[in-house]
Amino acid sequence: MEIKNLRSILMTFKEKKVMVIGDIMLDHYIYGSVDRISPEAPVPVLEVNKEEYRLGGSGNVADNLRSLGASVKIIGLVGADSAGDEIMKLLQAKGIDTTGILTSETRPTTLKTRIIAHQQQIVRIDKEEHSDISEELENQVLEIVKYHLPEVDAIIIEDYNKGLLTKQLIESIICFGNEAGKLIAVDPKFKNFFDYRNCSIFKPNFAELQKNLGVLIESEEQFQQAVSALQNKIEAKYLVITRGEKGLNIFSNENDMISIPTFAREIYDVSGAGDTVISTLTLGLIAGCDIETAATIANHAAGVVCGKMGTSVAYPQEIIDSMQNTLRKEG
Repeated sequence: MEIKNLRSILMTFKEKKVMVIGDIMLDHYIYGSVDRISPEAPVPVLEVNKEEYRLGGSGNVADNLRSLGASVKIIGLVGADSAGDEIMKLLQAKGIDTTGILTSETRPTTLKTRIIAHQQQIVRIDKEEHSDISEELENQVLEIVKYHLPEVDAIIIEDYNKGLLTKQLIESIICFGNEAGKLIAVDPKFKNFFDYRNCSIFKPNFAELQKNLGVLIESEEQFQQAVSALQNKIEAKYLVITRGEKGLNIFSNENDMISIPTFAREIYDVSGAGDTVISTLTLGLIAGCDIETAATIANHAAGVVCGKMGTSVAYPQEIIDSMQNTLRKEG
């Protein structure tokens, strides 16, 4: 791909609007140094020197979309707590439409606190609720989706199994999205995995593929068999399997398997890279790219965020720089 073509595609992203539906999280980072062991127990003592909050889960997907220039309508749920307030502030500061976020008096905001010493994560503390939302909340979410559906170019469903995406809600969103002719991209986890039938993009990672199919994949032949079994169940237009250092593979009825290598120059932190892939891949497709071009741009974006600490985003110029570096190596 020529750099001028990439620039043109990235400019087109600014004309797109994407609806993100899923589990919003707040990522809390506490940085410090460890120089001694506690006299109270055999554990390290962290002397804190910095704290920060970032958007996680579907919030990170929305952040990635905005960083690439797209408009975003995010639909989700937070608790009536300080973490929920922080999420709203972060979203609004980035220009993300928050009118689709509901507040629950009975469920906490999903909060993940990471303790980092000397550039290494030493512990993570999670505060979250896994049970399905009530039927009342489910209906409210669906009404918001239906109301805003005509104004968006695509839907990204980001399922972290925190209870927002129930089986009924998933089926309804996909049904309405398909009826409206919208691209529907899904990033699944474990619960509800096989409920996402007839979407446009289904993007599990390699571990999720194995766990949900109940198989251990040790060869490319077994990989192909697993993919075929999944495609028969899901019937997605594009099945995209992310495979870490092996890059990603794309399967469809249109082409043979397409393999896109990883473009990460340095793996510093892989958290949030999947969010970057699905965000960029979706924008590439609704901007008119073929699946291979969109996936190549997405993997360059993922390579950028893997070189950053914590959940991060990729900016257009960083993607351009990554591709230029690759072209120089190839040339």
